[in-house]
Amino acid sequence: MFTIKHAARAVGVSEATLRAWERRYGIGSPLRSQAGYRLYDDAAVRALETMKHLVDEGWPVKSAAEETLRRLARDEADDAAPQHFSPEEYGDLDALVPLARSYDAPGLDDLLDERFASASFESVVDDWLLPALGRLGAAWEAGEVSVAGEHLVSHGVTRRLSVAYEAAGDAPFGAQVAIGLPPGARHDLGLLCFATAARRVGLAPRYLGNDVPTEDWMRAISPAGVRAVVLSAPLREDLEALQAVVDAVRLTRPDVLVAVGGAHQGDAPAYCLRLGHRIGDAAQELAVRLT
Repeated sequence: MFTIKHAARAVGVSEATLRAWERRYGIGSPLRSQAGYRLYDDAAVRALETMKHLVDEGWPVKSAAEETLRRLARDEADDAAPQHFSPEEYGDLDALVPLARSYDAPGLDDLLDERFASASFESVVDDWLLPALGRLGAAWEAGEVSVAGEHLVSHGVTRRLSVAYEAAGDAPFGAQVAIGLPPGARHDLGLLCFATAARRVGLAPRYLGNDVPTEDWMRAISPAGVRAVVLSAPLREDLEALQAVVDAVRLTRPDVLVAVGGAHQGDAPAYCLRLGHRIGDAAQELAVRLT
């Protein structure tokens, strides 16, 4: 436990500021000793540190408080759910295949409800959804699932991810990141997952979607506030177009960080940041780089 004097010193603000943040915004609400003195536990100090960090970054105090409370609520929800999704415990990775074969849209909705209620968004996506979509793609290539069935599942997943993206909320003062696929590339579900995770760590993504022409990329990064570009190379044939976009970004905005994900990110230009293959870790890495 911290007294108000020690909490203020740990956070780097005055005792009067701590009282004001508590009174006006409910940030860092302390416990009380038997004598009535304020006592701050570790969770309260972390909340105050988040508030201080946002204010130092230039957020208006009221907006910083709202963002701090949003992050606390998200973290509490994540803590309440299992943090690691186990396919062995919660279902197999082939669960999407029979739904595609039978065109079972209600069954798909029920399955997604069950999965996303079972663990954090990042864990479900990394440990179940993306691998399961890979199994579905393999079944389609083998002729075990029709084009229509594969599309039904993909569209259902896209709708669910779009809801999650909107629910994550936009951080109005977070680092702006343009996220999309290069011209001709269309497999964007993984990138939509990443954009959602980016919102959840306090970034402000501008999700452009798939098949974005190079000239549109240039318009998207023209605002001075854009600090990073994230592309993906899900297929080897996407690499040439990705190279063209990356070169154009580097020529137009050399100050912008260029990051690449997807199965073939290792073949991207050497100066690009490789995000790896887990969207939760990738979003955290990008947030750290832009802090």
